[in-house]
Amino acid sequence: MLDAVKYNVFARLKVHSINKKIWNIILKILSAFDIINAADTFDHKKFFEMVGLKAKSADDVKKAFLVLDADNSGFIEEEELKFVLKGFAADGRDLTDKETKAFLQAADKDGDGKIGVDAWFDGL
Repeated sequence: MLDAVKYNVFARLKVHSINKKIWNIILKILSAFDIINAADTFDHKKFFEMVGLKAKSADDVKKAFLVLDADNSGFIEEEELKFVLKGFAADGRDLTDKETKAFLQAADKDGDGKIGVDAWFDGL
């Protein structure tokens, strides 16, 4: 399974010229999936802590943001947020509506329904 996951992630990361440090973040995320696999158990702060994103440089955090911004709009919208786990693993589950809305509410400081890179940093 991990080889298929690596291939899926690598295809997305190639677009953003992600280096080995980011790849290591991604691998930590993959290992965190087992802990958050059940519906309504996702906690974004705990997840970011588990994968070590809170301790990374601003540049590394921004690169992770770019991977999640699937439409390259400069924002992570609700639909992208719902599939955040699938962005790193083909068999990752979708966030439930409840989890997605809670994540969005926590990170969307201006109430526009999307998360910009500054709000992303604040959400960590």
